[in-house]
Amino acid sequence: MTFSEKAARIISAGEIKIRVIRSGMYQKLTFTVAKEKAGEVEYYELFTDRLIDASELTRIAEEVGLPVKAQNGRSFPKGTSARDFQVSAFQPDSFTMHA
Repeated sequence: MTFSEKAARIISAGEIKIRVIRSGMYQKLTFTVAKEKAGEVEYYELFTDRLIDASELTRIAEEVGLPVKAQNGRSFPKGTSARDFQVSAFQPDSFTMHA
């Protein structure tokens, strides 16, 4: 799998602020890009140390096109696994960055 342009921008920036629903209220949380290891595969994911509902984690993963990890769980975009987001597959030179 190749990274989407949006996912590549997020990885290059190192973080993103996303509007999420926590305890029935909208909040803007900062998610940082982290590298996680699963077996022999090292992959990128977005991380926050806050508690977020599983349905909200899934929505965020689908929206940004990257796995998302919170204090209470992890979610991948539909039809993907850790192998689809391998660190070795990311090549920032292959993307045109727009300001």
